[in-house]
Amino acid sequence: MNRALLLAASGLLATLAICGVIWKLAAPHTVRFDTPFQAVLLDNGQVYYGKIQGLGTPFPVLEEIYYVQDQVDPDTKQVKHILVRRGNEWHAPDRMVINSSHVILVEPVTPGSKVAKLIEDLNKRPQ
Repeated sequence: MNRALLLAASGLLATLAICGVIWKLAAPHTVRFDTPFQAVLLDNGQVYYGKIQGLGTPFPVLEEIYYVQDQVDPDTKQVKHILVRRGNEWHAPDRMVINSSHVILVEPVTPGSKVAKLIEDLNKRPQ
């Protein structure tokens, strides 16, 4: 009788372990960052800076979005790179839902970085 009980308990533990492994592999993995902003590089070469949620899901969402825009001085022909907050477009988007298959990489934006300082400066300006 003890042998049958031990065999049943071993079978139950093995089944639970296999179910746990399958669940772990099948469940979407949520990636978290400890920085306020992240850089998201898409497969079209565009980089967006913002606060990403749902990374590891099929459609993560980027909020408080910024991107670099080039401006050419008509007199000197010099190119100046400026950081622009997304949302001033005609449709005034407040977030971006991204197809994860187009995401090449996501990196943290370090709080002391140039991008973080430019975001901070943009947020201090009256809108």
